[in-house]
Amino acid sequence: MPFVLPDPEGLAPEVYPLAWLVGRWSGPGVVGYPGIDETAFTQEVVFDHDGGPYLSYTSTIRLVVAPDDAASLDEGDATDDEGPVWATESGYWRVPPERPEGLTEDQHPVELLLADPSGHVAVYVGAVGKGRIDLASDLIARTASGADVSAGKRLYGLVQGELMWAHDIAAFGHPMQSYASARLARVEPTTPSDDED
Repeated sequence: MPFVLPDPEGLAPEVYPLAWLVGRWSGPGVVGYPGIDETAFTQEVVFDHDGGPYLSYTSTIRLVVAPDDAASLDEGDATDDEGPVWATESGYWRVPPERPEGLTEDQHPVELLLADPSGHVAVYVGAVGKGRIDLASDLIARTASGADVSAGKRLYGLVQGELMWAHDIAAFGHPMQSYASARLARVEPTTPSDDED
């Protein structure tokens, strides 16, 4: 499927390097880590903008439930035959004006600010260019009850019109290793007018 760049109308020039992310994406993935059995999931991600110099971001991951297991779920755990929510996060993507050393001519710096309801806030920094984003955690803070995650890396890429991503973490005393990944298809572009309907 060919990729069509979303209409940049209303998109701040500061975030043009991230314009290819704008829209709603959905698809399958897998999560697994020492102490967490490898499990399939579905994910919905939305990158949107309101004309400010940033993109807003939300993600919801739901575990895939086998038909035999679906009957045992509590009523509040799943809706419309979807599995229970595994993780959600929201935040903002920014392209800072300062250009650090080491970036190639076709790369731009990028910052990602995230929060999740399990008790974490994180700042990731990295670079975007040629349909690829590489990020590493600069700061991860957690509440007393939040899981012991000490560092993370994220990779996002546009591959044949689909959004591929991978997330590595260092947590619970384990070294940095794969935690989750997914392949998402564009469901629809989003524009500020979508919310006005």
